[in-house]
Amino acid sequence: MNIYAIIILATIAIDFILDITSNYLNLKSLSKELPEEFEGVYDEDTYAKSQEYTKVRTKFGFLTGGFDLALVLGFWFSGGFNWLDQIVRAWGFGELVTGLTYIGILLLAKTILNLPFSIYSTFVIEERFGFNKTTPKTFVLDMVKGLGLGLLIGTPLLAGILWFFMYAGDLAWLYAWGAVTAFTLIMQYVAPTWIMPLFNKFTPLEEGELRTAIEEYTEKVNFPLQGLFVIDGSRRSSKSNAFFTGFGKNKRVGLYDTLVENHTVQELVAVLAHEIGHYKKKHIIKGMITSVAQTGVLFYLLSVFLNAQGLFDAFYMEQMSVYAGLIFFGMLYAPIDMILSVFMQMISRRHEFEADAFAAETTGEPEDMISTLKQLSKDNLSNLTPHSFYVFLNYSHPPVLERIRAIRKDNQER
Repeated sequence: MNIYAIIILATIAIDFILDITSNYLNLKSLSKELPEEFEGVYDEDTYAKSQEYTKVRTKFGFLTGGFDLALVLGFWFSGGFNWLDQIVRAWGFGELVTGLTYIGILLLAKTILNLPFSIYSTFVIEERFGFNKTTPKTFVLDMVKGLGLGLLIGTPLLAGILWFFMYAGDLAWLYAWGAVTAFTLIMQYVAPTWIMPLFNKFTPLEEGELRTAIEEYTEKVNFPLQGLFVIDGSRRSSKSNAFFTGFGKNKRVGLYDTLVENHTVQELVAVLAHEIGHYKKKHIIKGMITSVAQTGVLFYLLSVFLNAQGLFDAFYMEQMSVYAGLIFFGMLYAPIDMILSVFMQMISRRHEFEADAFAAETTGEPEDMISTLKQLSKDNLSNLTPHSFYVFLNYSHPPVLERIRAIRKDNQER
C-alpha cells in the first residue's frame, strides 16, 4: 500500500467518522420541547412527525452511505478497476472511446446498484410521511430523461476533457477549464428554456392579485421581471420550494404550485423578495466565479497527478490512462473538496441571511418572511433543532430558527 492509497483511505475514514459523529449529534439534538417561535404553527403530532422524519432519513443515510462505501472499497481492493480496464481495452476502441466507455460503465453500474435505494426513498419513506406524489411512470421517465441528457450533454463534455488531457500537452488543464467554464455559462441560458421544462411544466403566473402584488414589488426594487412561472412540483412531491435561475432574457423565477397553494399573497411576495435578494446581492454571480475558480484549481492539480505512477499503482492498474486517472484523482482530491465544501456552505448560509434581510427590508413586513419560513418548515417537516456541528458540515441554509431570530434582530436594529 503506497502513500496515495493511504491518503485516500485516510480521507474516506475521516469522512466516515465525521458523518457518523455529526449525524449522531444531530439525532441527540432533537428536542422534545417545541421552540416557542413555532407555537401555534406545529401541533404535537406534526412536531413529533418532523422528528421521526429526521430519524428515518438519517438511518437511511447510514444505510446508503455504508453500501456505497463497501461498494467502492470492495471494487477497489478486488482489482475491479483494472479488471474493467482490461475488458474495455480488449474491445479495440481508440483511447478516447475506451475512456468514455470505461467511465460510462462505472456510472451506469452505480446508477443501477443505487436504484433500489432511490425507489425505497421515494415510494416508501416519502410516501410514509405524505410527501410522495411521484407515480411509477413519472419515476421511470425522470430516470430515462436523466440518462438521456447525460448521454447527449455529458458525453461531449467528458469527451472534450479527455481529449485535451490526452493530446493538448502541458496546457491541457487550461483548455479543459475554458471548455467547462463556457459550458457552465451556456447552460445558464439553455437550462431554463430547454432542459428544466423536460421535467416540469412551467406555467406563466396568471393575472390576478398575486401577479399584481409581485409586479408592484419588482417595480419598487427595480428588478427586471422577465419570467414568472408556477411549476407543477406537486406531480412529484408535496414539498414546497422557489428558485431563481438563468441570465439575461432567460431569467426565470419559479414558484412551486404547492407553495402558491399554501401561502398568502404577502408571504409569496416575501419568498420572491428573498430570491430577488440573491440577484441584487450578486450571490449567483459570486457563486459562479467561485465555482469556476475551483474548477481551474481542480484541472491544474489533475494535470500534475495524471502522470503519477503511484496513483495508478494504488488501484492495481497495469496501464496508466487519462480516463482512469480522472476517477482516481477525484478520490485523491477528496480532502481538498471536503474543506472547500465546508467553506462554500458557510458562504451560502451567509448569503441566505443577506437575502432574508433584503426581503424583510424591501417588503417592509419582516413578519411575512417569518411566517413563510415557519410554514415552509412545517410543510417540509424540517428539523427545528439541528446540532451546530451538523449544520457546519452539511447545511447550505441556516436553520430556520436562526433565520427567524436574525430577521427580528435586523428589524429591531433598523
